[in-house]
Amino acid sequence: MPDRAEGFHPGEVPPTPGVYIFRNRFGQVIYVGKASNLRRRLSHYFQPSQARRADPKLRSLINSIHSWEYQLVRTEDESLILESRLIKQYAPRYNVLMRDDKRYLMAKINMNDPWPRFEFARLRKDDGALYFGPFPQGGALRETIEYLTVHFGLRSCSVPEPGPEVRKHCLKRIVKDCSRPCDGSVTQEQYRALAEKMMAVIQGDISELVTELEGRMKEQAAAARFERAAKTRDVITNLKQIFGQKTRSFAHASIAAPPGEEAVTDLQQALGMKFPPDHIECFDNSNLMGTYAVSSAVCFVNGRPARDRYRRFRVKTVDQIDDFATMREVLTRHYSRKMAENQPPPSLIVIDGGKGQLSAALTALLAIGYPPVPVIGLAKRNEEVFLPGREEPIVIDKHRPALRMLQALRDEAHRFAISYHRQLRLRRVQESLLDDIPGIGENRKKSLLRAFGSVRALRKAEAEEIAARVPGIGHAFAETIVDYLKNHRT
Repeated sequence: MPDRAEGFHPGEVPPTPGVYIFRNRFGQVIYVGKASNLRRRLSHYFQPSQARRADPKLRSLINSIHSWEYQLVRTEDESLILESRLIKQYAPRYNVLMRDDKRYLMAKINMNDPWPRFEFARLRKDDGALYFGPFPQGGALRETIEYLTVHFGLRSCSVPEPGPEVRKHCLKRIVKDCSRPCDGSVTQEQYRALAEKMMAVIQGDISELVTELEGRMKEQAAAARFERAAKTRDVITNLKQIFGQKTRSFAHASIAAPPGEEAVTDLQQALGMKFPPDHIECFDNSNLMGTYAVSSAVCFVNGRPARDRYRRFRVKTVDQIDDFATMREVLTRHYSRKMAENQPPPSLIVIDGGKGQLSAALTALLAIGYPPVPVIGLAKRNEEVFLPGREEPIVIDKHRPALRMLQALRDEAHRFAISYHRQLRLRRVQESLLDDIPGIGENRKKSLLRAFGSVRALRKAEAEEIAARVPGIGHAFAETIVDYLKNHRT
């Protein structure tokens, strides 16, 4: 983030969509705006002539700007969502045009319920639920959530505990749209697994479902069931537009973090630390349905993300879902390497989780003889902070900058871990495509991936290049590979 408005240099800002935020000399947010071209829009504010010729409101805004920052987005729709959320969060004095009550629709689910189900909301509350969105396409969101609820067999009844009485009057059980927790057809563990699969789709993991639906649509069209094929096509379109990679949730965008120094000082006071935690590292694990266990480490310096220090890990020694063992392995690997390279320790380590995860982290650090470092656990359920040797957690007021920074750390670590998890799953899906090429074999598959790194890179290669770079593959077989990849997509 630039220190002062007069330090603006157009070349430092990309000409892409985004949201920008202005602060005064006290660090208060005074204006939030969006732009399809950030460079052009910010240049407009910082032209010398603007301070003299602009209308009184704009001149007052320009003269009040002490620092500014921006957040890149992929589309103008995303910039509108993020701008609206930040204006509602900060209520900047110079934003008067968007101080209305229009709020986009969100999907929510409370995994603390015995039989969780998806609902819709326009306001985010501190009710323990997980919120996804907001999404501008409200109608499409409703249709898609309803379809996914049926697809994964989740319940749609609104009673807290579905039982025999509910079953008597439920049509879902008749048409088999529900896994029927009301009559014991599914256990809570099995039901929660279904809910987690649906959450993965909402978070962007749509490739497997889209592939399945595209196959179904082709079958329906081939059987002349064109109306059904059209409905399936609409479902695919909605999935891609709403939950695809181009759409991101800005529930905890980094631009919304409080001023760095203020948050660091407040966290020092909240935790009773002797020194300010100006270098924080946070860890989170991701293990979807027991596959591809990964972990992430993100770093904040002076209250701001230091992305060049982010690290991600593919778990090597844990064969089943074991969050504690995963945490021990990852911290052992990460800090053993830092010790070997004589890197300075962080001033605070944050673990995503409660007492168990915190204990696992402390065990790992003690086992490798790491220098004493403050370590805390941040539990998601009630945003409780656990400290070593203390039975009861600390509860930091939700409006304090200290908690907002811890939440930003935790959410960034979760985002980084989830993105790595999805990357591995997508790579596996792509690599499995090679198995279908006649005559490929395991050794040839490994040689191809070793030479090109990924199926995506392999798709771009011509037969001559493949034959030249991969031992044991002649030009004829290279042509077979090129033709197959050209006609088959994951």
